Formats: sequence, structure tokens, C-alpha cells
Amino acid sequence: MKLLVTGGAGFIGTNFILYWLAHHPEDDVINFDKLTYAGNLENLTSVEKNPHYRFVQGDICDAEHVSEIMKGIDMVVHFAAESHVDRSILEAAPFVMTNVVGTHVLLAASLKAKVRRFHHVSTDEVFGSLKLGSTDTFSERTSYDPRSPYSASKAGSDHLVRAYYHTFGLPITITNCSNNYGPYQFPEKLIPLAITNILEGKKVPVYGDGLNVRDWLYVEDHCRAIEAVLLKGTSGETYCVGGTTEDINNLTVVKKILAMMGKDASLIEFVVDRPGHDRRYAIDWSKIKNELGWQPQHNFDEWLKRTVDWYTVHGEWWHAVKSGSYQAYYKTLYKGAV
Repeated sequence: MKLLVTGGAGFIGTNFILYWLAHHPEDDVINFDKLTYAGNLENLTSVEKNPHYRFVQGDICDAEHVSEIMKGIDMVVHFAAESHVDRSILEAAPFVMTNVVGTHVLLAASLKAKVRRFHHVSTDEVFGSLKLGSTDTFSERTSYDPRSPYSASKAGSDHLVRAYYHTFGLPITITNCSNNYGPYQFPEKLIPLAITNILEGKKVPVYGDGLNVRDWLYVEDHCRAIEAVLLKGTSGETYCVGGTTEDINNLTVVKKILAMMGKDASLIEFVVDRPGHDRRYAIDWSKIKNELGWQPQHNFDEWLKRTVDWYTVHGEWWHAVKSGSYQAYYKTLYKGAV
């Protein structure tokens, strides 16, 4: 089988490619990535000489290039997206272009190429915000209510994917996942930012009162969920993917990290809350469990500690990412890559 993975040099895309090649060594994987600030080919040095792996630098908004690379593809796994809420608040246009227009370009090319499956990786943020203290959860039946330019752009892409299924018969699946954590995550997100700031002796910024709740999903569990959907999922269906079974607020997450690293709460710095900050997310993942046999295998406390350990050991990686010098790697090694 031949897979096209968009955004494969990013955090989740990287982990998916490493997972897929390890568990499906006979499949061919093409990594199609624009290499924006969040794309880092150093993540994939362990497979760059694998004959079943190929990197192609490209923009999903480039219809001609996408059409060319789509030839012979069996499955598309679409990770490529602008994904940071704060950045979307500062400038929304790149989110609309990549997440909406780019997804449409991929859909049109996939339809033309007659791919067997177009899998779209989306987010629980399209569902809006739940009340603190409630027992409400997001599920596949939850109405859309995006609150940020980022989540609105992802909602738009979800609707386009479903439209291509209903109108044109393109075989699609969608996963709406919760907040991922684990190795190779760009240190602008809460967990790697906290870990790396502590390692640098800096304060850890926490928005507002820190009581915002997220559902935390270890990235390998997410990769396993996508695998289950690709191999056993029903075309046209959506599957919600979550990792935790009880509410954990952001302040508690930061305090857990501080304790694991032998530090105290004096390193916490409360900062002005972001506009429209969603208060609580929680996922009901019973559908994917009941229909496909998937459930998370990674306990949050244990794998948060392992994530702390990974960043502690891989200081060279995150120092390069924070300084921006990692970009010189692919400019040198992948100049003109096609």
C-alpha cells in the first residue's frame, strides 16, 4: 500500500510516519510537507534512508504539485495544518489558506486520482467549549461551535471533507482528536513549553486562572487510532479520539511537570488570558472503542513523565527548535528535494 502523509514533518505527522513504518514495513510512505516553522526533518533521520520512505517538499495549496504527487496513492492521511490558536488570533489568513483551501486542493486531487481512502485529521476544538464542572462530553453527534480562527478553519475543512463524500462519493474518514503530547512537539504548546522553560530556568506562563481543562492524548495512542480507522473504519464516518477519563486543568498539568522536575510553583507566571479561550474539553471515545476496538493505552502521569524525560535527554533537539537553527538542517540536506 502507498500512503501520502501531508504534514509529516510536524509533531503528530512525524510520530505517525515512524509508527507506520515500524508496524507496516512493506508499505510505502510519501511525506509531503511545506516545512514551515513547525516542520522539522531532523525528526525523521532514522527513516530517511528507508527505501519505503520518501520526502517531498511541497505546499498543499499548490494544485499542480499535489495532483502530480497524488498519482498512484492508495491512502491519504492529512495532518498538514496551521494549528496554534495563539497564532490564529494574531493572523487568521494563513489558517484559512492552509486548513480550508489546502484541504480542498487535496480533496479534488484525491477524487481525480481515485484514492481508496482520504483520512482527515481534525480536532475536538471544532465543537467549542464545555462548562467547567459539568460531565458533558464531545462526541460524533456534537454540534459544531468553533471559537477561534484556528478551530473555525478546521471546522470548515471537516465540512468540505464530508461534502466530497456525500456529493462525489470520495471515500473519507475523519478523526476529531483531543490535545496530543509526546516527543517532537513544537515547544509553543503547553507541555513542551513548560518542560523546556523549566530546563532553561525560565518561568512557565499559564493563561488566566489556569483552570482550563483539556483532554490529553499521548501521540502514539493517536497514531494507533488512525491506524484502526484506516484499516477497519467505515467510509463516511467520523471517530472522536480522546485520552483521559477525568478532568485535568492546565494548572495541574504544569504543577505535575514542576514536581517531576524537582521544582515548585514559584516558577509559574500567570499571564493575561487569550481572547475567547475555551474553558473545557472532554471526549467521549466510546464509538471508536465499540466499533474498532481502540482505546488509549498510555496513562497520563506515566507518559507525561516519559515526555519530560524525552525533552530532558533531547536538549539539542529543542534548543535548535527554539532558536530556529534546526531550519538550516533541511535547507542544507534537502535543498531542491522533490
